[in-house]
Amino acid sequence: MKKQLHIFFTALMFYTRIPCPKNIDHNPDYLNKASRYFPLIGWIVGVISFAVYYLSAILFNNEIAVILSVIAGILTTGAFHEDGFADVCDGFGGGWTKEKILLIMKDSAIGAYGAIGVVLLFLLKFQSLVQVVDDSQKSELIIYNLQFTIFLLFVSAHSVSRLSAISIVFTHQYSREDASSKSKPIAQNFTWKEVTGALFFGLLPLVVLSFFQWQLLLALVPVFIARFFLARYFQKWIDGYTGDCLGATQQVCEVIFYLSIIAIWKFI
Repeated sequence: MKKQLHIFFTALMFYTRIPCPKNIDHNPDYLNKASRYFPLIGWIVGVISFAVYYLSAILFNNEIAVILSVIAGILTTGAFHEDGFADVCDGFGGGWTKEKILLIMKDSAIGAYGAIGVVLLFLLKFQSLVQVVDDSQKSELIIYNLQFTIFLLFVSAHSVSRLSAISIVFTHQYSREDASSKSKPIAQNFTWKEVTGALFFGLLPLVVLSFFQWQLLLALVPVFIARFFLARYFQKWIDGYTGDCLGATQQVCEVIFYLSIIAIWKFI
């Protein structure tokens, strides 16, 4: 149990800005095993984002509450995944060889592709989240009360999107041949425990939702289709993935999850 707590806190320290015990470091062995808790980190980010939304909605309208919840999520992770998304936009937008793409992604400066991509990502995330919240009030899915339903949707979005991202580690090779990326230790090896843990924490919130409306499980289909094509695209151009690719996958799949929920409630 003590070892598992250490692994969990390693994941928490690596993926968020939440303070952790002083004895926690970036031990490579624990970082490898921390992948099992990546979707669980999504629970934490989802809970924090929902809490800010819930409190803000008491004072402001849904649009402002959603914006503040998105800001809370960004502050919790230190824009870890958003930064990866921007780097992927810059790298794959401006590079035409593996070496050039990796070099651009390694650059800390953001370029035109990254800036445009992040702006469009946030616009789509904001609008889709607002509609998910609004549609929640009209749907037949009311678990105990409306806010608990929205809470589960928030957590599901963050856990499923992180599962889709970390699953690339289980199926593809790390692209860089040097130790220049801080996320390389996660990609070195894994066991069935990492796969099982990621699946459990990634799917559980959505499974709970599906007990009340099974159609919501269909949201997994477009999410993992997007994950499949993103992974194939990364494989084609850079022979694998980097930490930035995982961050970009998480962001894209989170938005696709929201859009999928909207489509399910509209057509099913």
